[in-house]
Amino acid sequence: MHDSYPDIPSTQALRNLQTLAQKAAENSYSPYSGFRVGAALLLTNGENITGTNVENVSYGLTICAERAALFNAVSRFGPTIRIAAVAIANLHQVASPPCGACRQVLAEFIEADAPVLFPTTNGPRIMPFHELLPLAFEMKVK
Repeated sequence: MHDSYPDIPSTQALRNLQTLAQKAAENSYSPYSGFRVGAALLLTNGENITGTNVENVSYGLTICAERAALFNAVSRFGPTIRIAAVAIANLHQVASPPCGACRQVLAEFIEADAPVLFPTTNGPRIMPFHELLPLAFEMKVK
């Protein structure tokens, strides 16, 4: 993980991200599970990037919304991007925190204190990223 982003996004910025994530979920390709998920990232450069889950009949080749958004961000802005906040939404009103694989991939680019907003069985929850993945696998790239 990286040093904390000094400006924690506002509640309104997180609501906007959640709306973007909800819209991204509408584009989901999920014919096998029917579980439509969207993710939105707020980058430290102020850009919002979205992604949605794309399933494959083999399931193992399926890509989650969070990783789709991250790969979109790197494709658009390069490998130095940093994530200031994440929002996840699904069209089923069920719990949907980022999976372990998405947490580990996000760890390469996200600020430690970046808020992550996701649906739970008790409604939306916001947690700083470092609490979602307290023991991230890390390696210093030279």
